[in-house]
Amino acid sequence: MTIDLLDVRGLAVDFFTRTGVTRAIDGVDFSVGRRETLGLVGESGSGKTLSSVAVLRLVPPPARITGGRITFDGVDLLTRPPIAMAALRGRRIAMVFQNPGYSLNPILTIGAQLAEILVWHEKLSRAAAMERVAEMLRLVGITDAAVRLRQFPHELSGGMKQRICIARALLCRPDLVLADEPTTNLDVTIQAQILELLHELKDRFATSMILVTHDMGVVARMADRISVMYAGAICETADAATIFRAPLHPYTRALLQSMPRADRSYRAERVLPVIPGRIPSLADPPGGCRFHPRCPEAEPACRHLRPAPVEASPGHVVSCLKRGSPGVEANAAA
Repeated sequence: MTIDLLDVRGLAVDFFTRTGVTRAIDGVDFSVGRRETLGLVGESGSGKTLSSVAVLRLVPPPARITGGRITFDGVDLLTRPPIAMAALRGRRIAMVFQNPGYSLNPILTIGAQLAEILVWHEKLSRAAAMERVAEMLRLVGITDAAVRLRQFPHELSGGMKQRICIARALLCRPDLVLADEPTTNLDVTIQAQILELLHELKDRFATSMILVTHDMGVVARMADRISVMYAGAICETADAATIFRAPLHPYTRALLQSMPRADRSYRAERVLPVIPGRIPSLADPPGGCRFHPRCPEAEPACRHLRPAPVEASPGHVVSCLKRGSPGVEANAAA
């Protein structure tokens, strides 16, 4: 039996504020196999980024992980002391953040901040670390690596900074890379280059990846399996081919229908379909199925019964009453 590299079960993250407690991540389950890419997809505010940073135990205050299990290579990360997590971050699990401009230190040169990773994790000398950084910069397609090492982040373009961040994530050849919207704010040409680079380097270093995105086109190109998130919970998981060929959850189908496609004609009288309404506030979520206020297939039971995950076919898990999910009594405060 093959054991997944990462297995997340029942993950719960709460925000503790003066007005009360808000559950932002509610019983999330997902897993990543070795050398596999999992696409974590959903609208902004669905909990994708928070779920991914929870793997590294980096949820921002006032949020706290309040439940569940995060097992990485057989070890529950929620039981590890802070020093053990610090040794793991960057070395065995690394992250490519959404905005490279914010994740790079503006007052340190590229060489200084990347070399520090190797000095800390692998105890290399400063000279050896700089040499290794220069080699990685060349691998991610950055020319004149020796020059770039002496530059500051503000001297680089957005696409160049994202390549730097990918190089930083791969410096220690981690087992798992978390890529959070890695092509946001880049033009279309640069987006394609970054995605191709991630795919190529993932294969080269035999790493696993969680790709966080709202773009179904990106996961169609990159992911082996897809988990679709809505309002802090996973509503459907299957291999990528199944999600695109035979989606079961109404939300998954709505996401696919709202995606522009080259084989469709969009005349003036035919607009691109959109999902009505908006994602609910997690401070006051709807009772029952959280998607029911926007769902074209909603029935009265969907208002008060929350669907539990059910395996519709091998490897295809869905949470929808109309697809056979058992319903659990829930209310707006759940």
